[in-house]
Amino acid sequence: MNTILPYRYIAVEGLIGAGKTTLARRLAEDWQGRLVLEEFDDNPFLPRFYEDPERFAFSVELSFLAQRYHQLKKVTHQDLFQPLTIADYSLGKSLVFAHVTLQQDEYALFRDLYTIMYGDLPRPELIVYLHLGLDRLKDRIRSRGRNYEQRIGADYLMKLQERYLDHLQKQSGGKSLVVDLGDHDLLAEPQAYDRLKDLIAGAGARYQVVRL
Repeated sequence: MNTILPYRYIAVEGLIGAGKTTLARRLAEDWQGRLVLEEFDDNPFLPRFYEDPERFAFSVELSFLAQRYHQLKKVTHQDLFQPLTIADYSLGKSLVFAHVTLQQDEYALFRDLYTIMYGDLPRPELIVYLHLGLDRLKDRIRSRGRNYEQRIGADYLMKLQERYLDHLQKQSGGKSLVVDLGDHDLLAEPQAYDRLKDLIAGAGARYQVVRL
C-alpha cells in the first residue's frame, strides 16, 4: 500500500447502480485492505418489496438491518478492522432506506431497534458517497438486468438521494466525502480513479462535497 491512509475503516455508499461494490473491491485490492460486501442477494423480501412496497417495506428493512448487523458483528469479532477494512455499505444505510420506505410509526420503531443494535458496533471513519445523476443511475439499473429492480422509479431514487445527503451531513463520529462523478466512468478512466483515490486519502473535513 503506497499511500498512507489516515483511516482504518472506510465505507463506500451510494444508490443502486452507483458502483459501490466495484469501487470497494478495487480500493481493497490496491490498498491491501480487507473487503466486506453486503449480502443483499440473501434477502428473500427484496423482490417482493419492489412488487408491493407498502406491504413488504417493514419486512425488507428489518431483514436488511438484521443481516447487516450480524455481518458487521461477525467481522468485528474477527478483528477485520486491522489494519484496513473497506466495505460497500455502512449500517447507517438501513436508516436512510427506512426513512423513505416506512410509515412514521414503523420508522419510529425501526429507529429504536437500529439505535440499540448499532450502539456497540464500530462506525466507519470515512464514508465515501458516490453521487450520480438519476438518468445515469436508471441506465445502470437497466444494464444490471435484475428484473425486480426495473420497477424502481425516479421519484424513489430522488427521495433516497436527498435522504442520504441529509444523513451524511448530520451524522456524528465520522467523516463523509460526497463525490459527484459527473460523466466519469471509474472503470474506463484510470485518471479519474486515481483522482478519487487521492481525494479519499486526503479527505479531512467532516463533510465535504467534491466534483471528480
